[in-house]
Amino acid sequence: METSKALSPLTRITRYTLIDEVQQRSFVIMFIICASCVFLVRGCYQGNYVVNGHALDTEAVVGAVSKVTFHLIGAGVMVIAALLSMRIFRRDRMEGMQSCILSKPITRWQYVAGKIIGIWLLSVTFMFLLHSIVFLITSINLKVFMPEYLIASLLCSVNLLFVIIATLLLSLLMSDIIAFLCLLGVGVAGFVADGIVAASHSQIAQAIVQQPGGHAQSDLAWWKVVYFLWPKLLAVQQLSSSLFESESHQGVGSLYPLLNVLLYCLLLGTLLFKRFRNEDIV
Repeated sequence: METSKALSPLTRITRYTLIDEVQQRSFVIMFIICASCVFLVRGCYQGNYVVNGHALDTEAVVGAVSKVTFHLIGAGVMVIAALLSMRIFRRDRMEGMQSCILSKPITRWQYVAGKIIGIWLLSVTFMFLLHSIVFLITSINLKVFMPEYLIASLLCSVNLLFVIIATLLLSLLMSDIIAFLCLLGVGVAGFVADGIVAASHSQIAQAIVQQPGGHAQSDLAWWKVVYFLWPKLLAVQQLSSSLFESESHQGVGSLYPLLNVLLYCLLLGTLLFKRFRNEDIV
């Protein structure tokens, strides 16, 4: 009985958040633009590419284009999720909705949880629809069915949860635009770090490290610790895309990025609830 009483206001806030965001003109425009861009990619799914006089395999072309599109959609929706999250507390406060909701028998954790779930469900649906468009294009035009593509889309929803929680927390500590830029910086820094690590594993980099006096490896130990603990957003996308790559082989260690992001969600979520509990509601 107590659980049902707690879920009732949580469900109402989640539903209100979904309806409120969908009715925003900016959200509708963003979805139309993104869907149009995805439809424009259908010209790449021809399956008749020729390199050096040799025709490429259709599945190879579809797999390469689908992987690039998958990552672009995932990264784009993360940016959109941050944009939706950065202004939600401020807008509710300015419109008086926040004080109106919390004046009722609704706790602060229910309000925050409802906002998180609402934006998360909306973002996941947004991303899943865009990925579904790609799935339909490959299925109808080229008769190549990749159900793993949609499963990978759902797995990327973990990244969206991290972005939403982190943006909501930062929006309580700083201005909206700064919170958004901080999240953008986290993503860009992770991408650059992954590129540096990949380059360090090349033969040239290994040869430089093994040269006399090459004690740089120990000097970079602190950098490796930071890289290991940094939010693995790109790695989660790569793990997800491996589901529809026929030649990919993933071991147990590949699950670390997923656990890394989930732990960040738990930690930042705890900080968010504690921080909002001390907020002044006007």
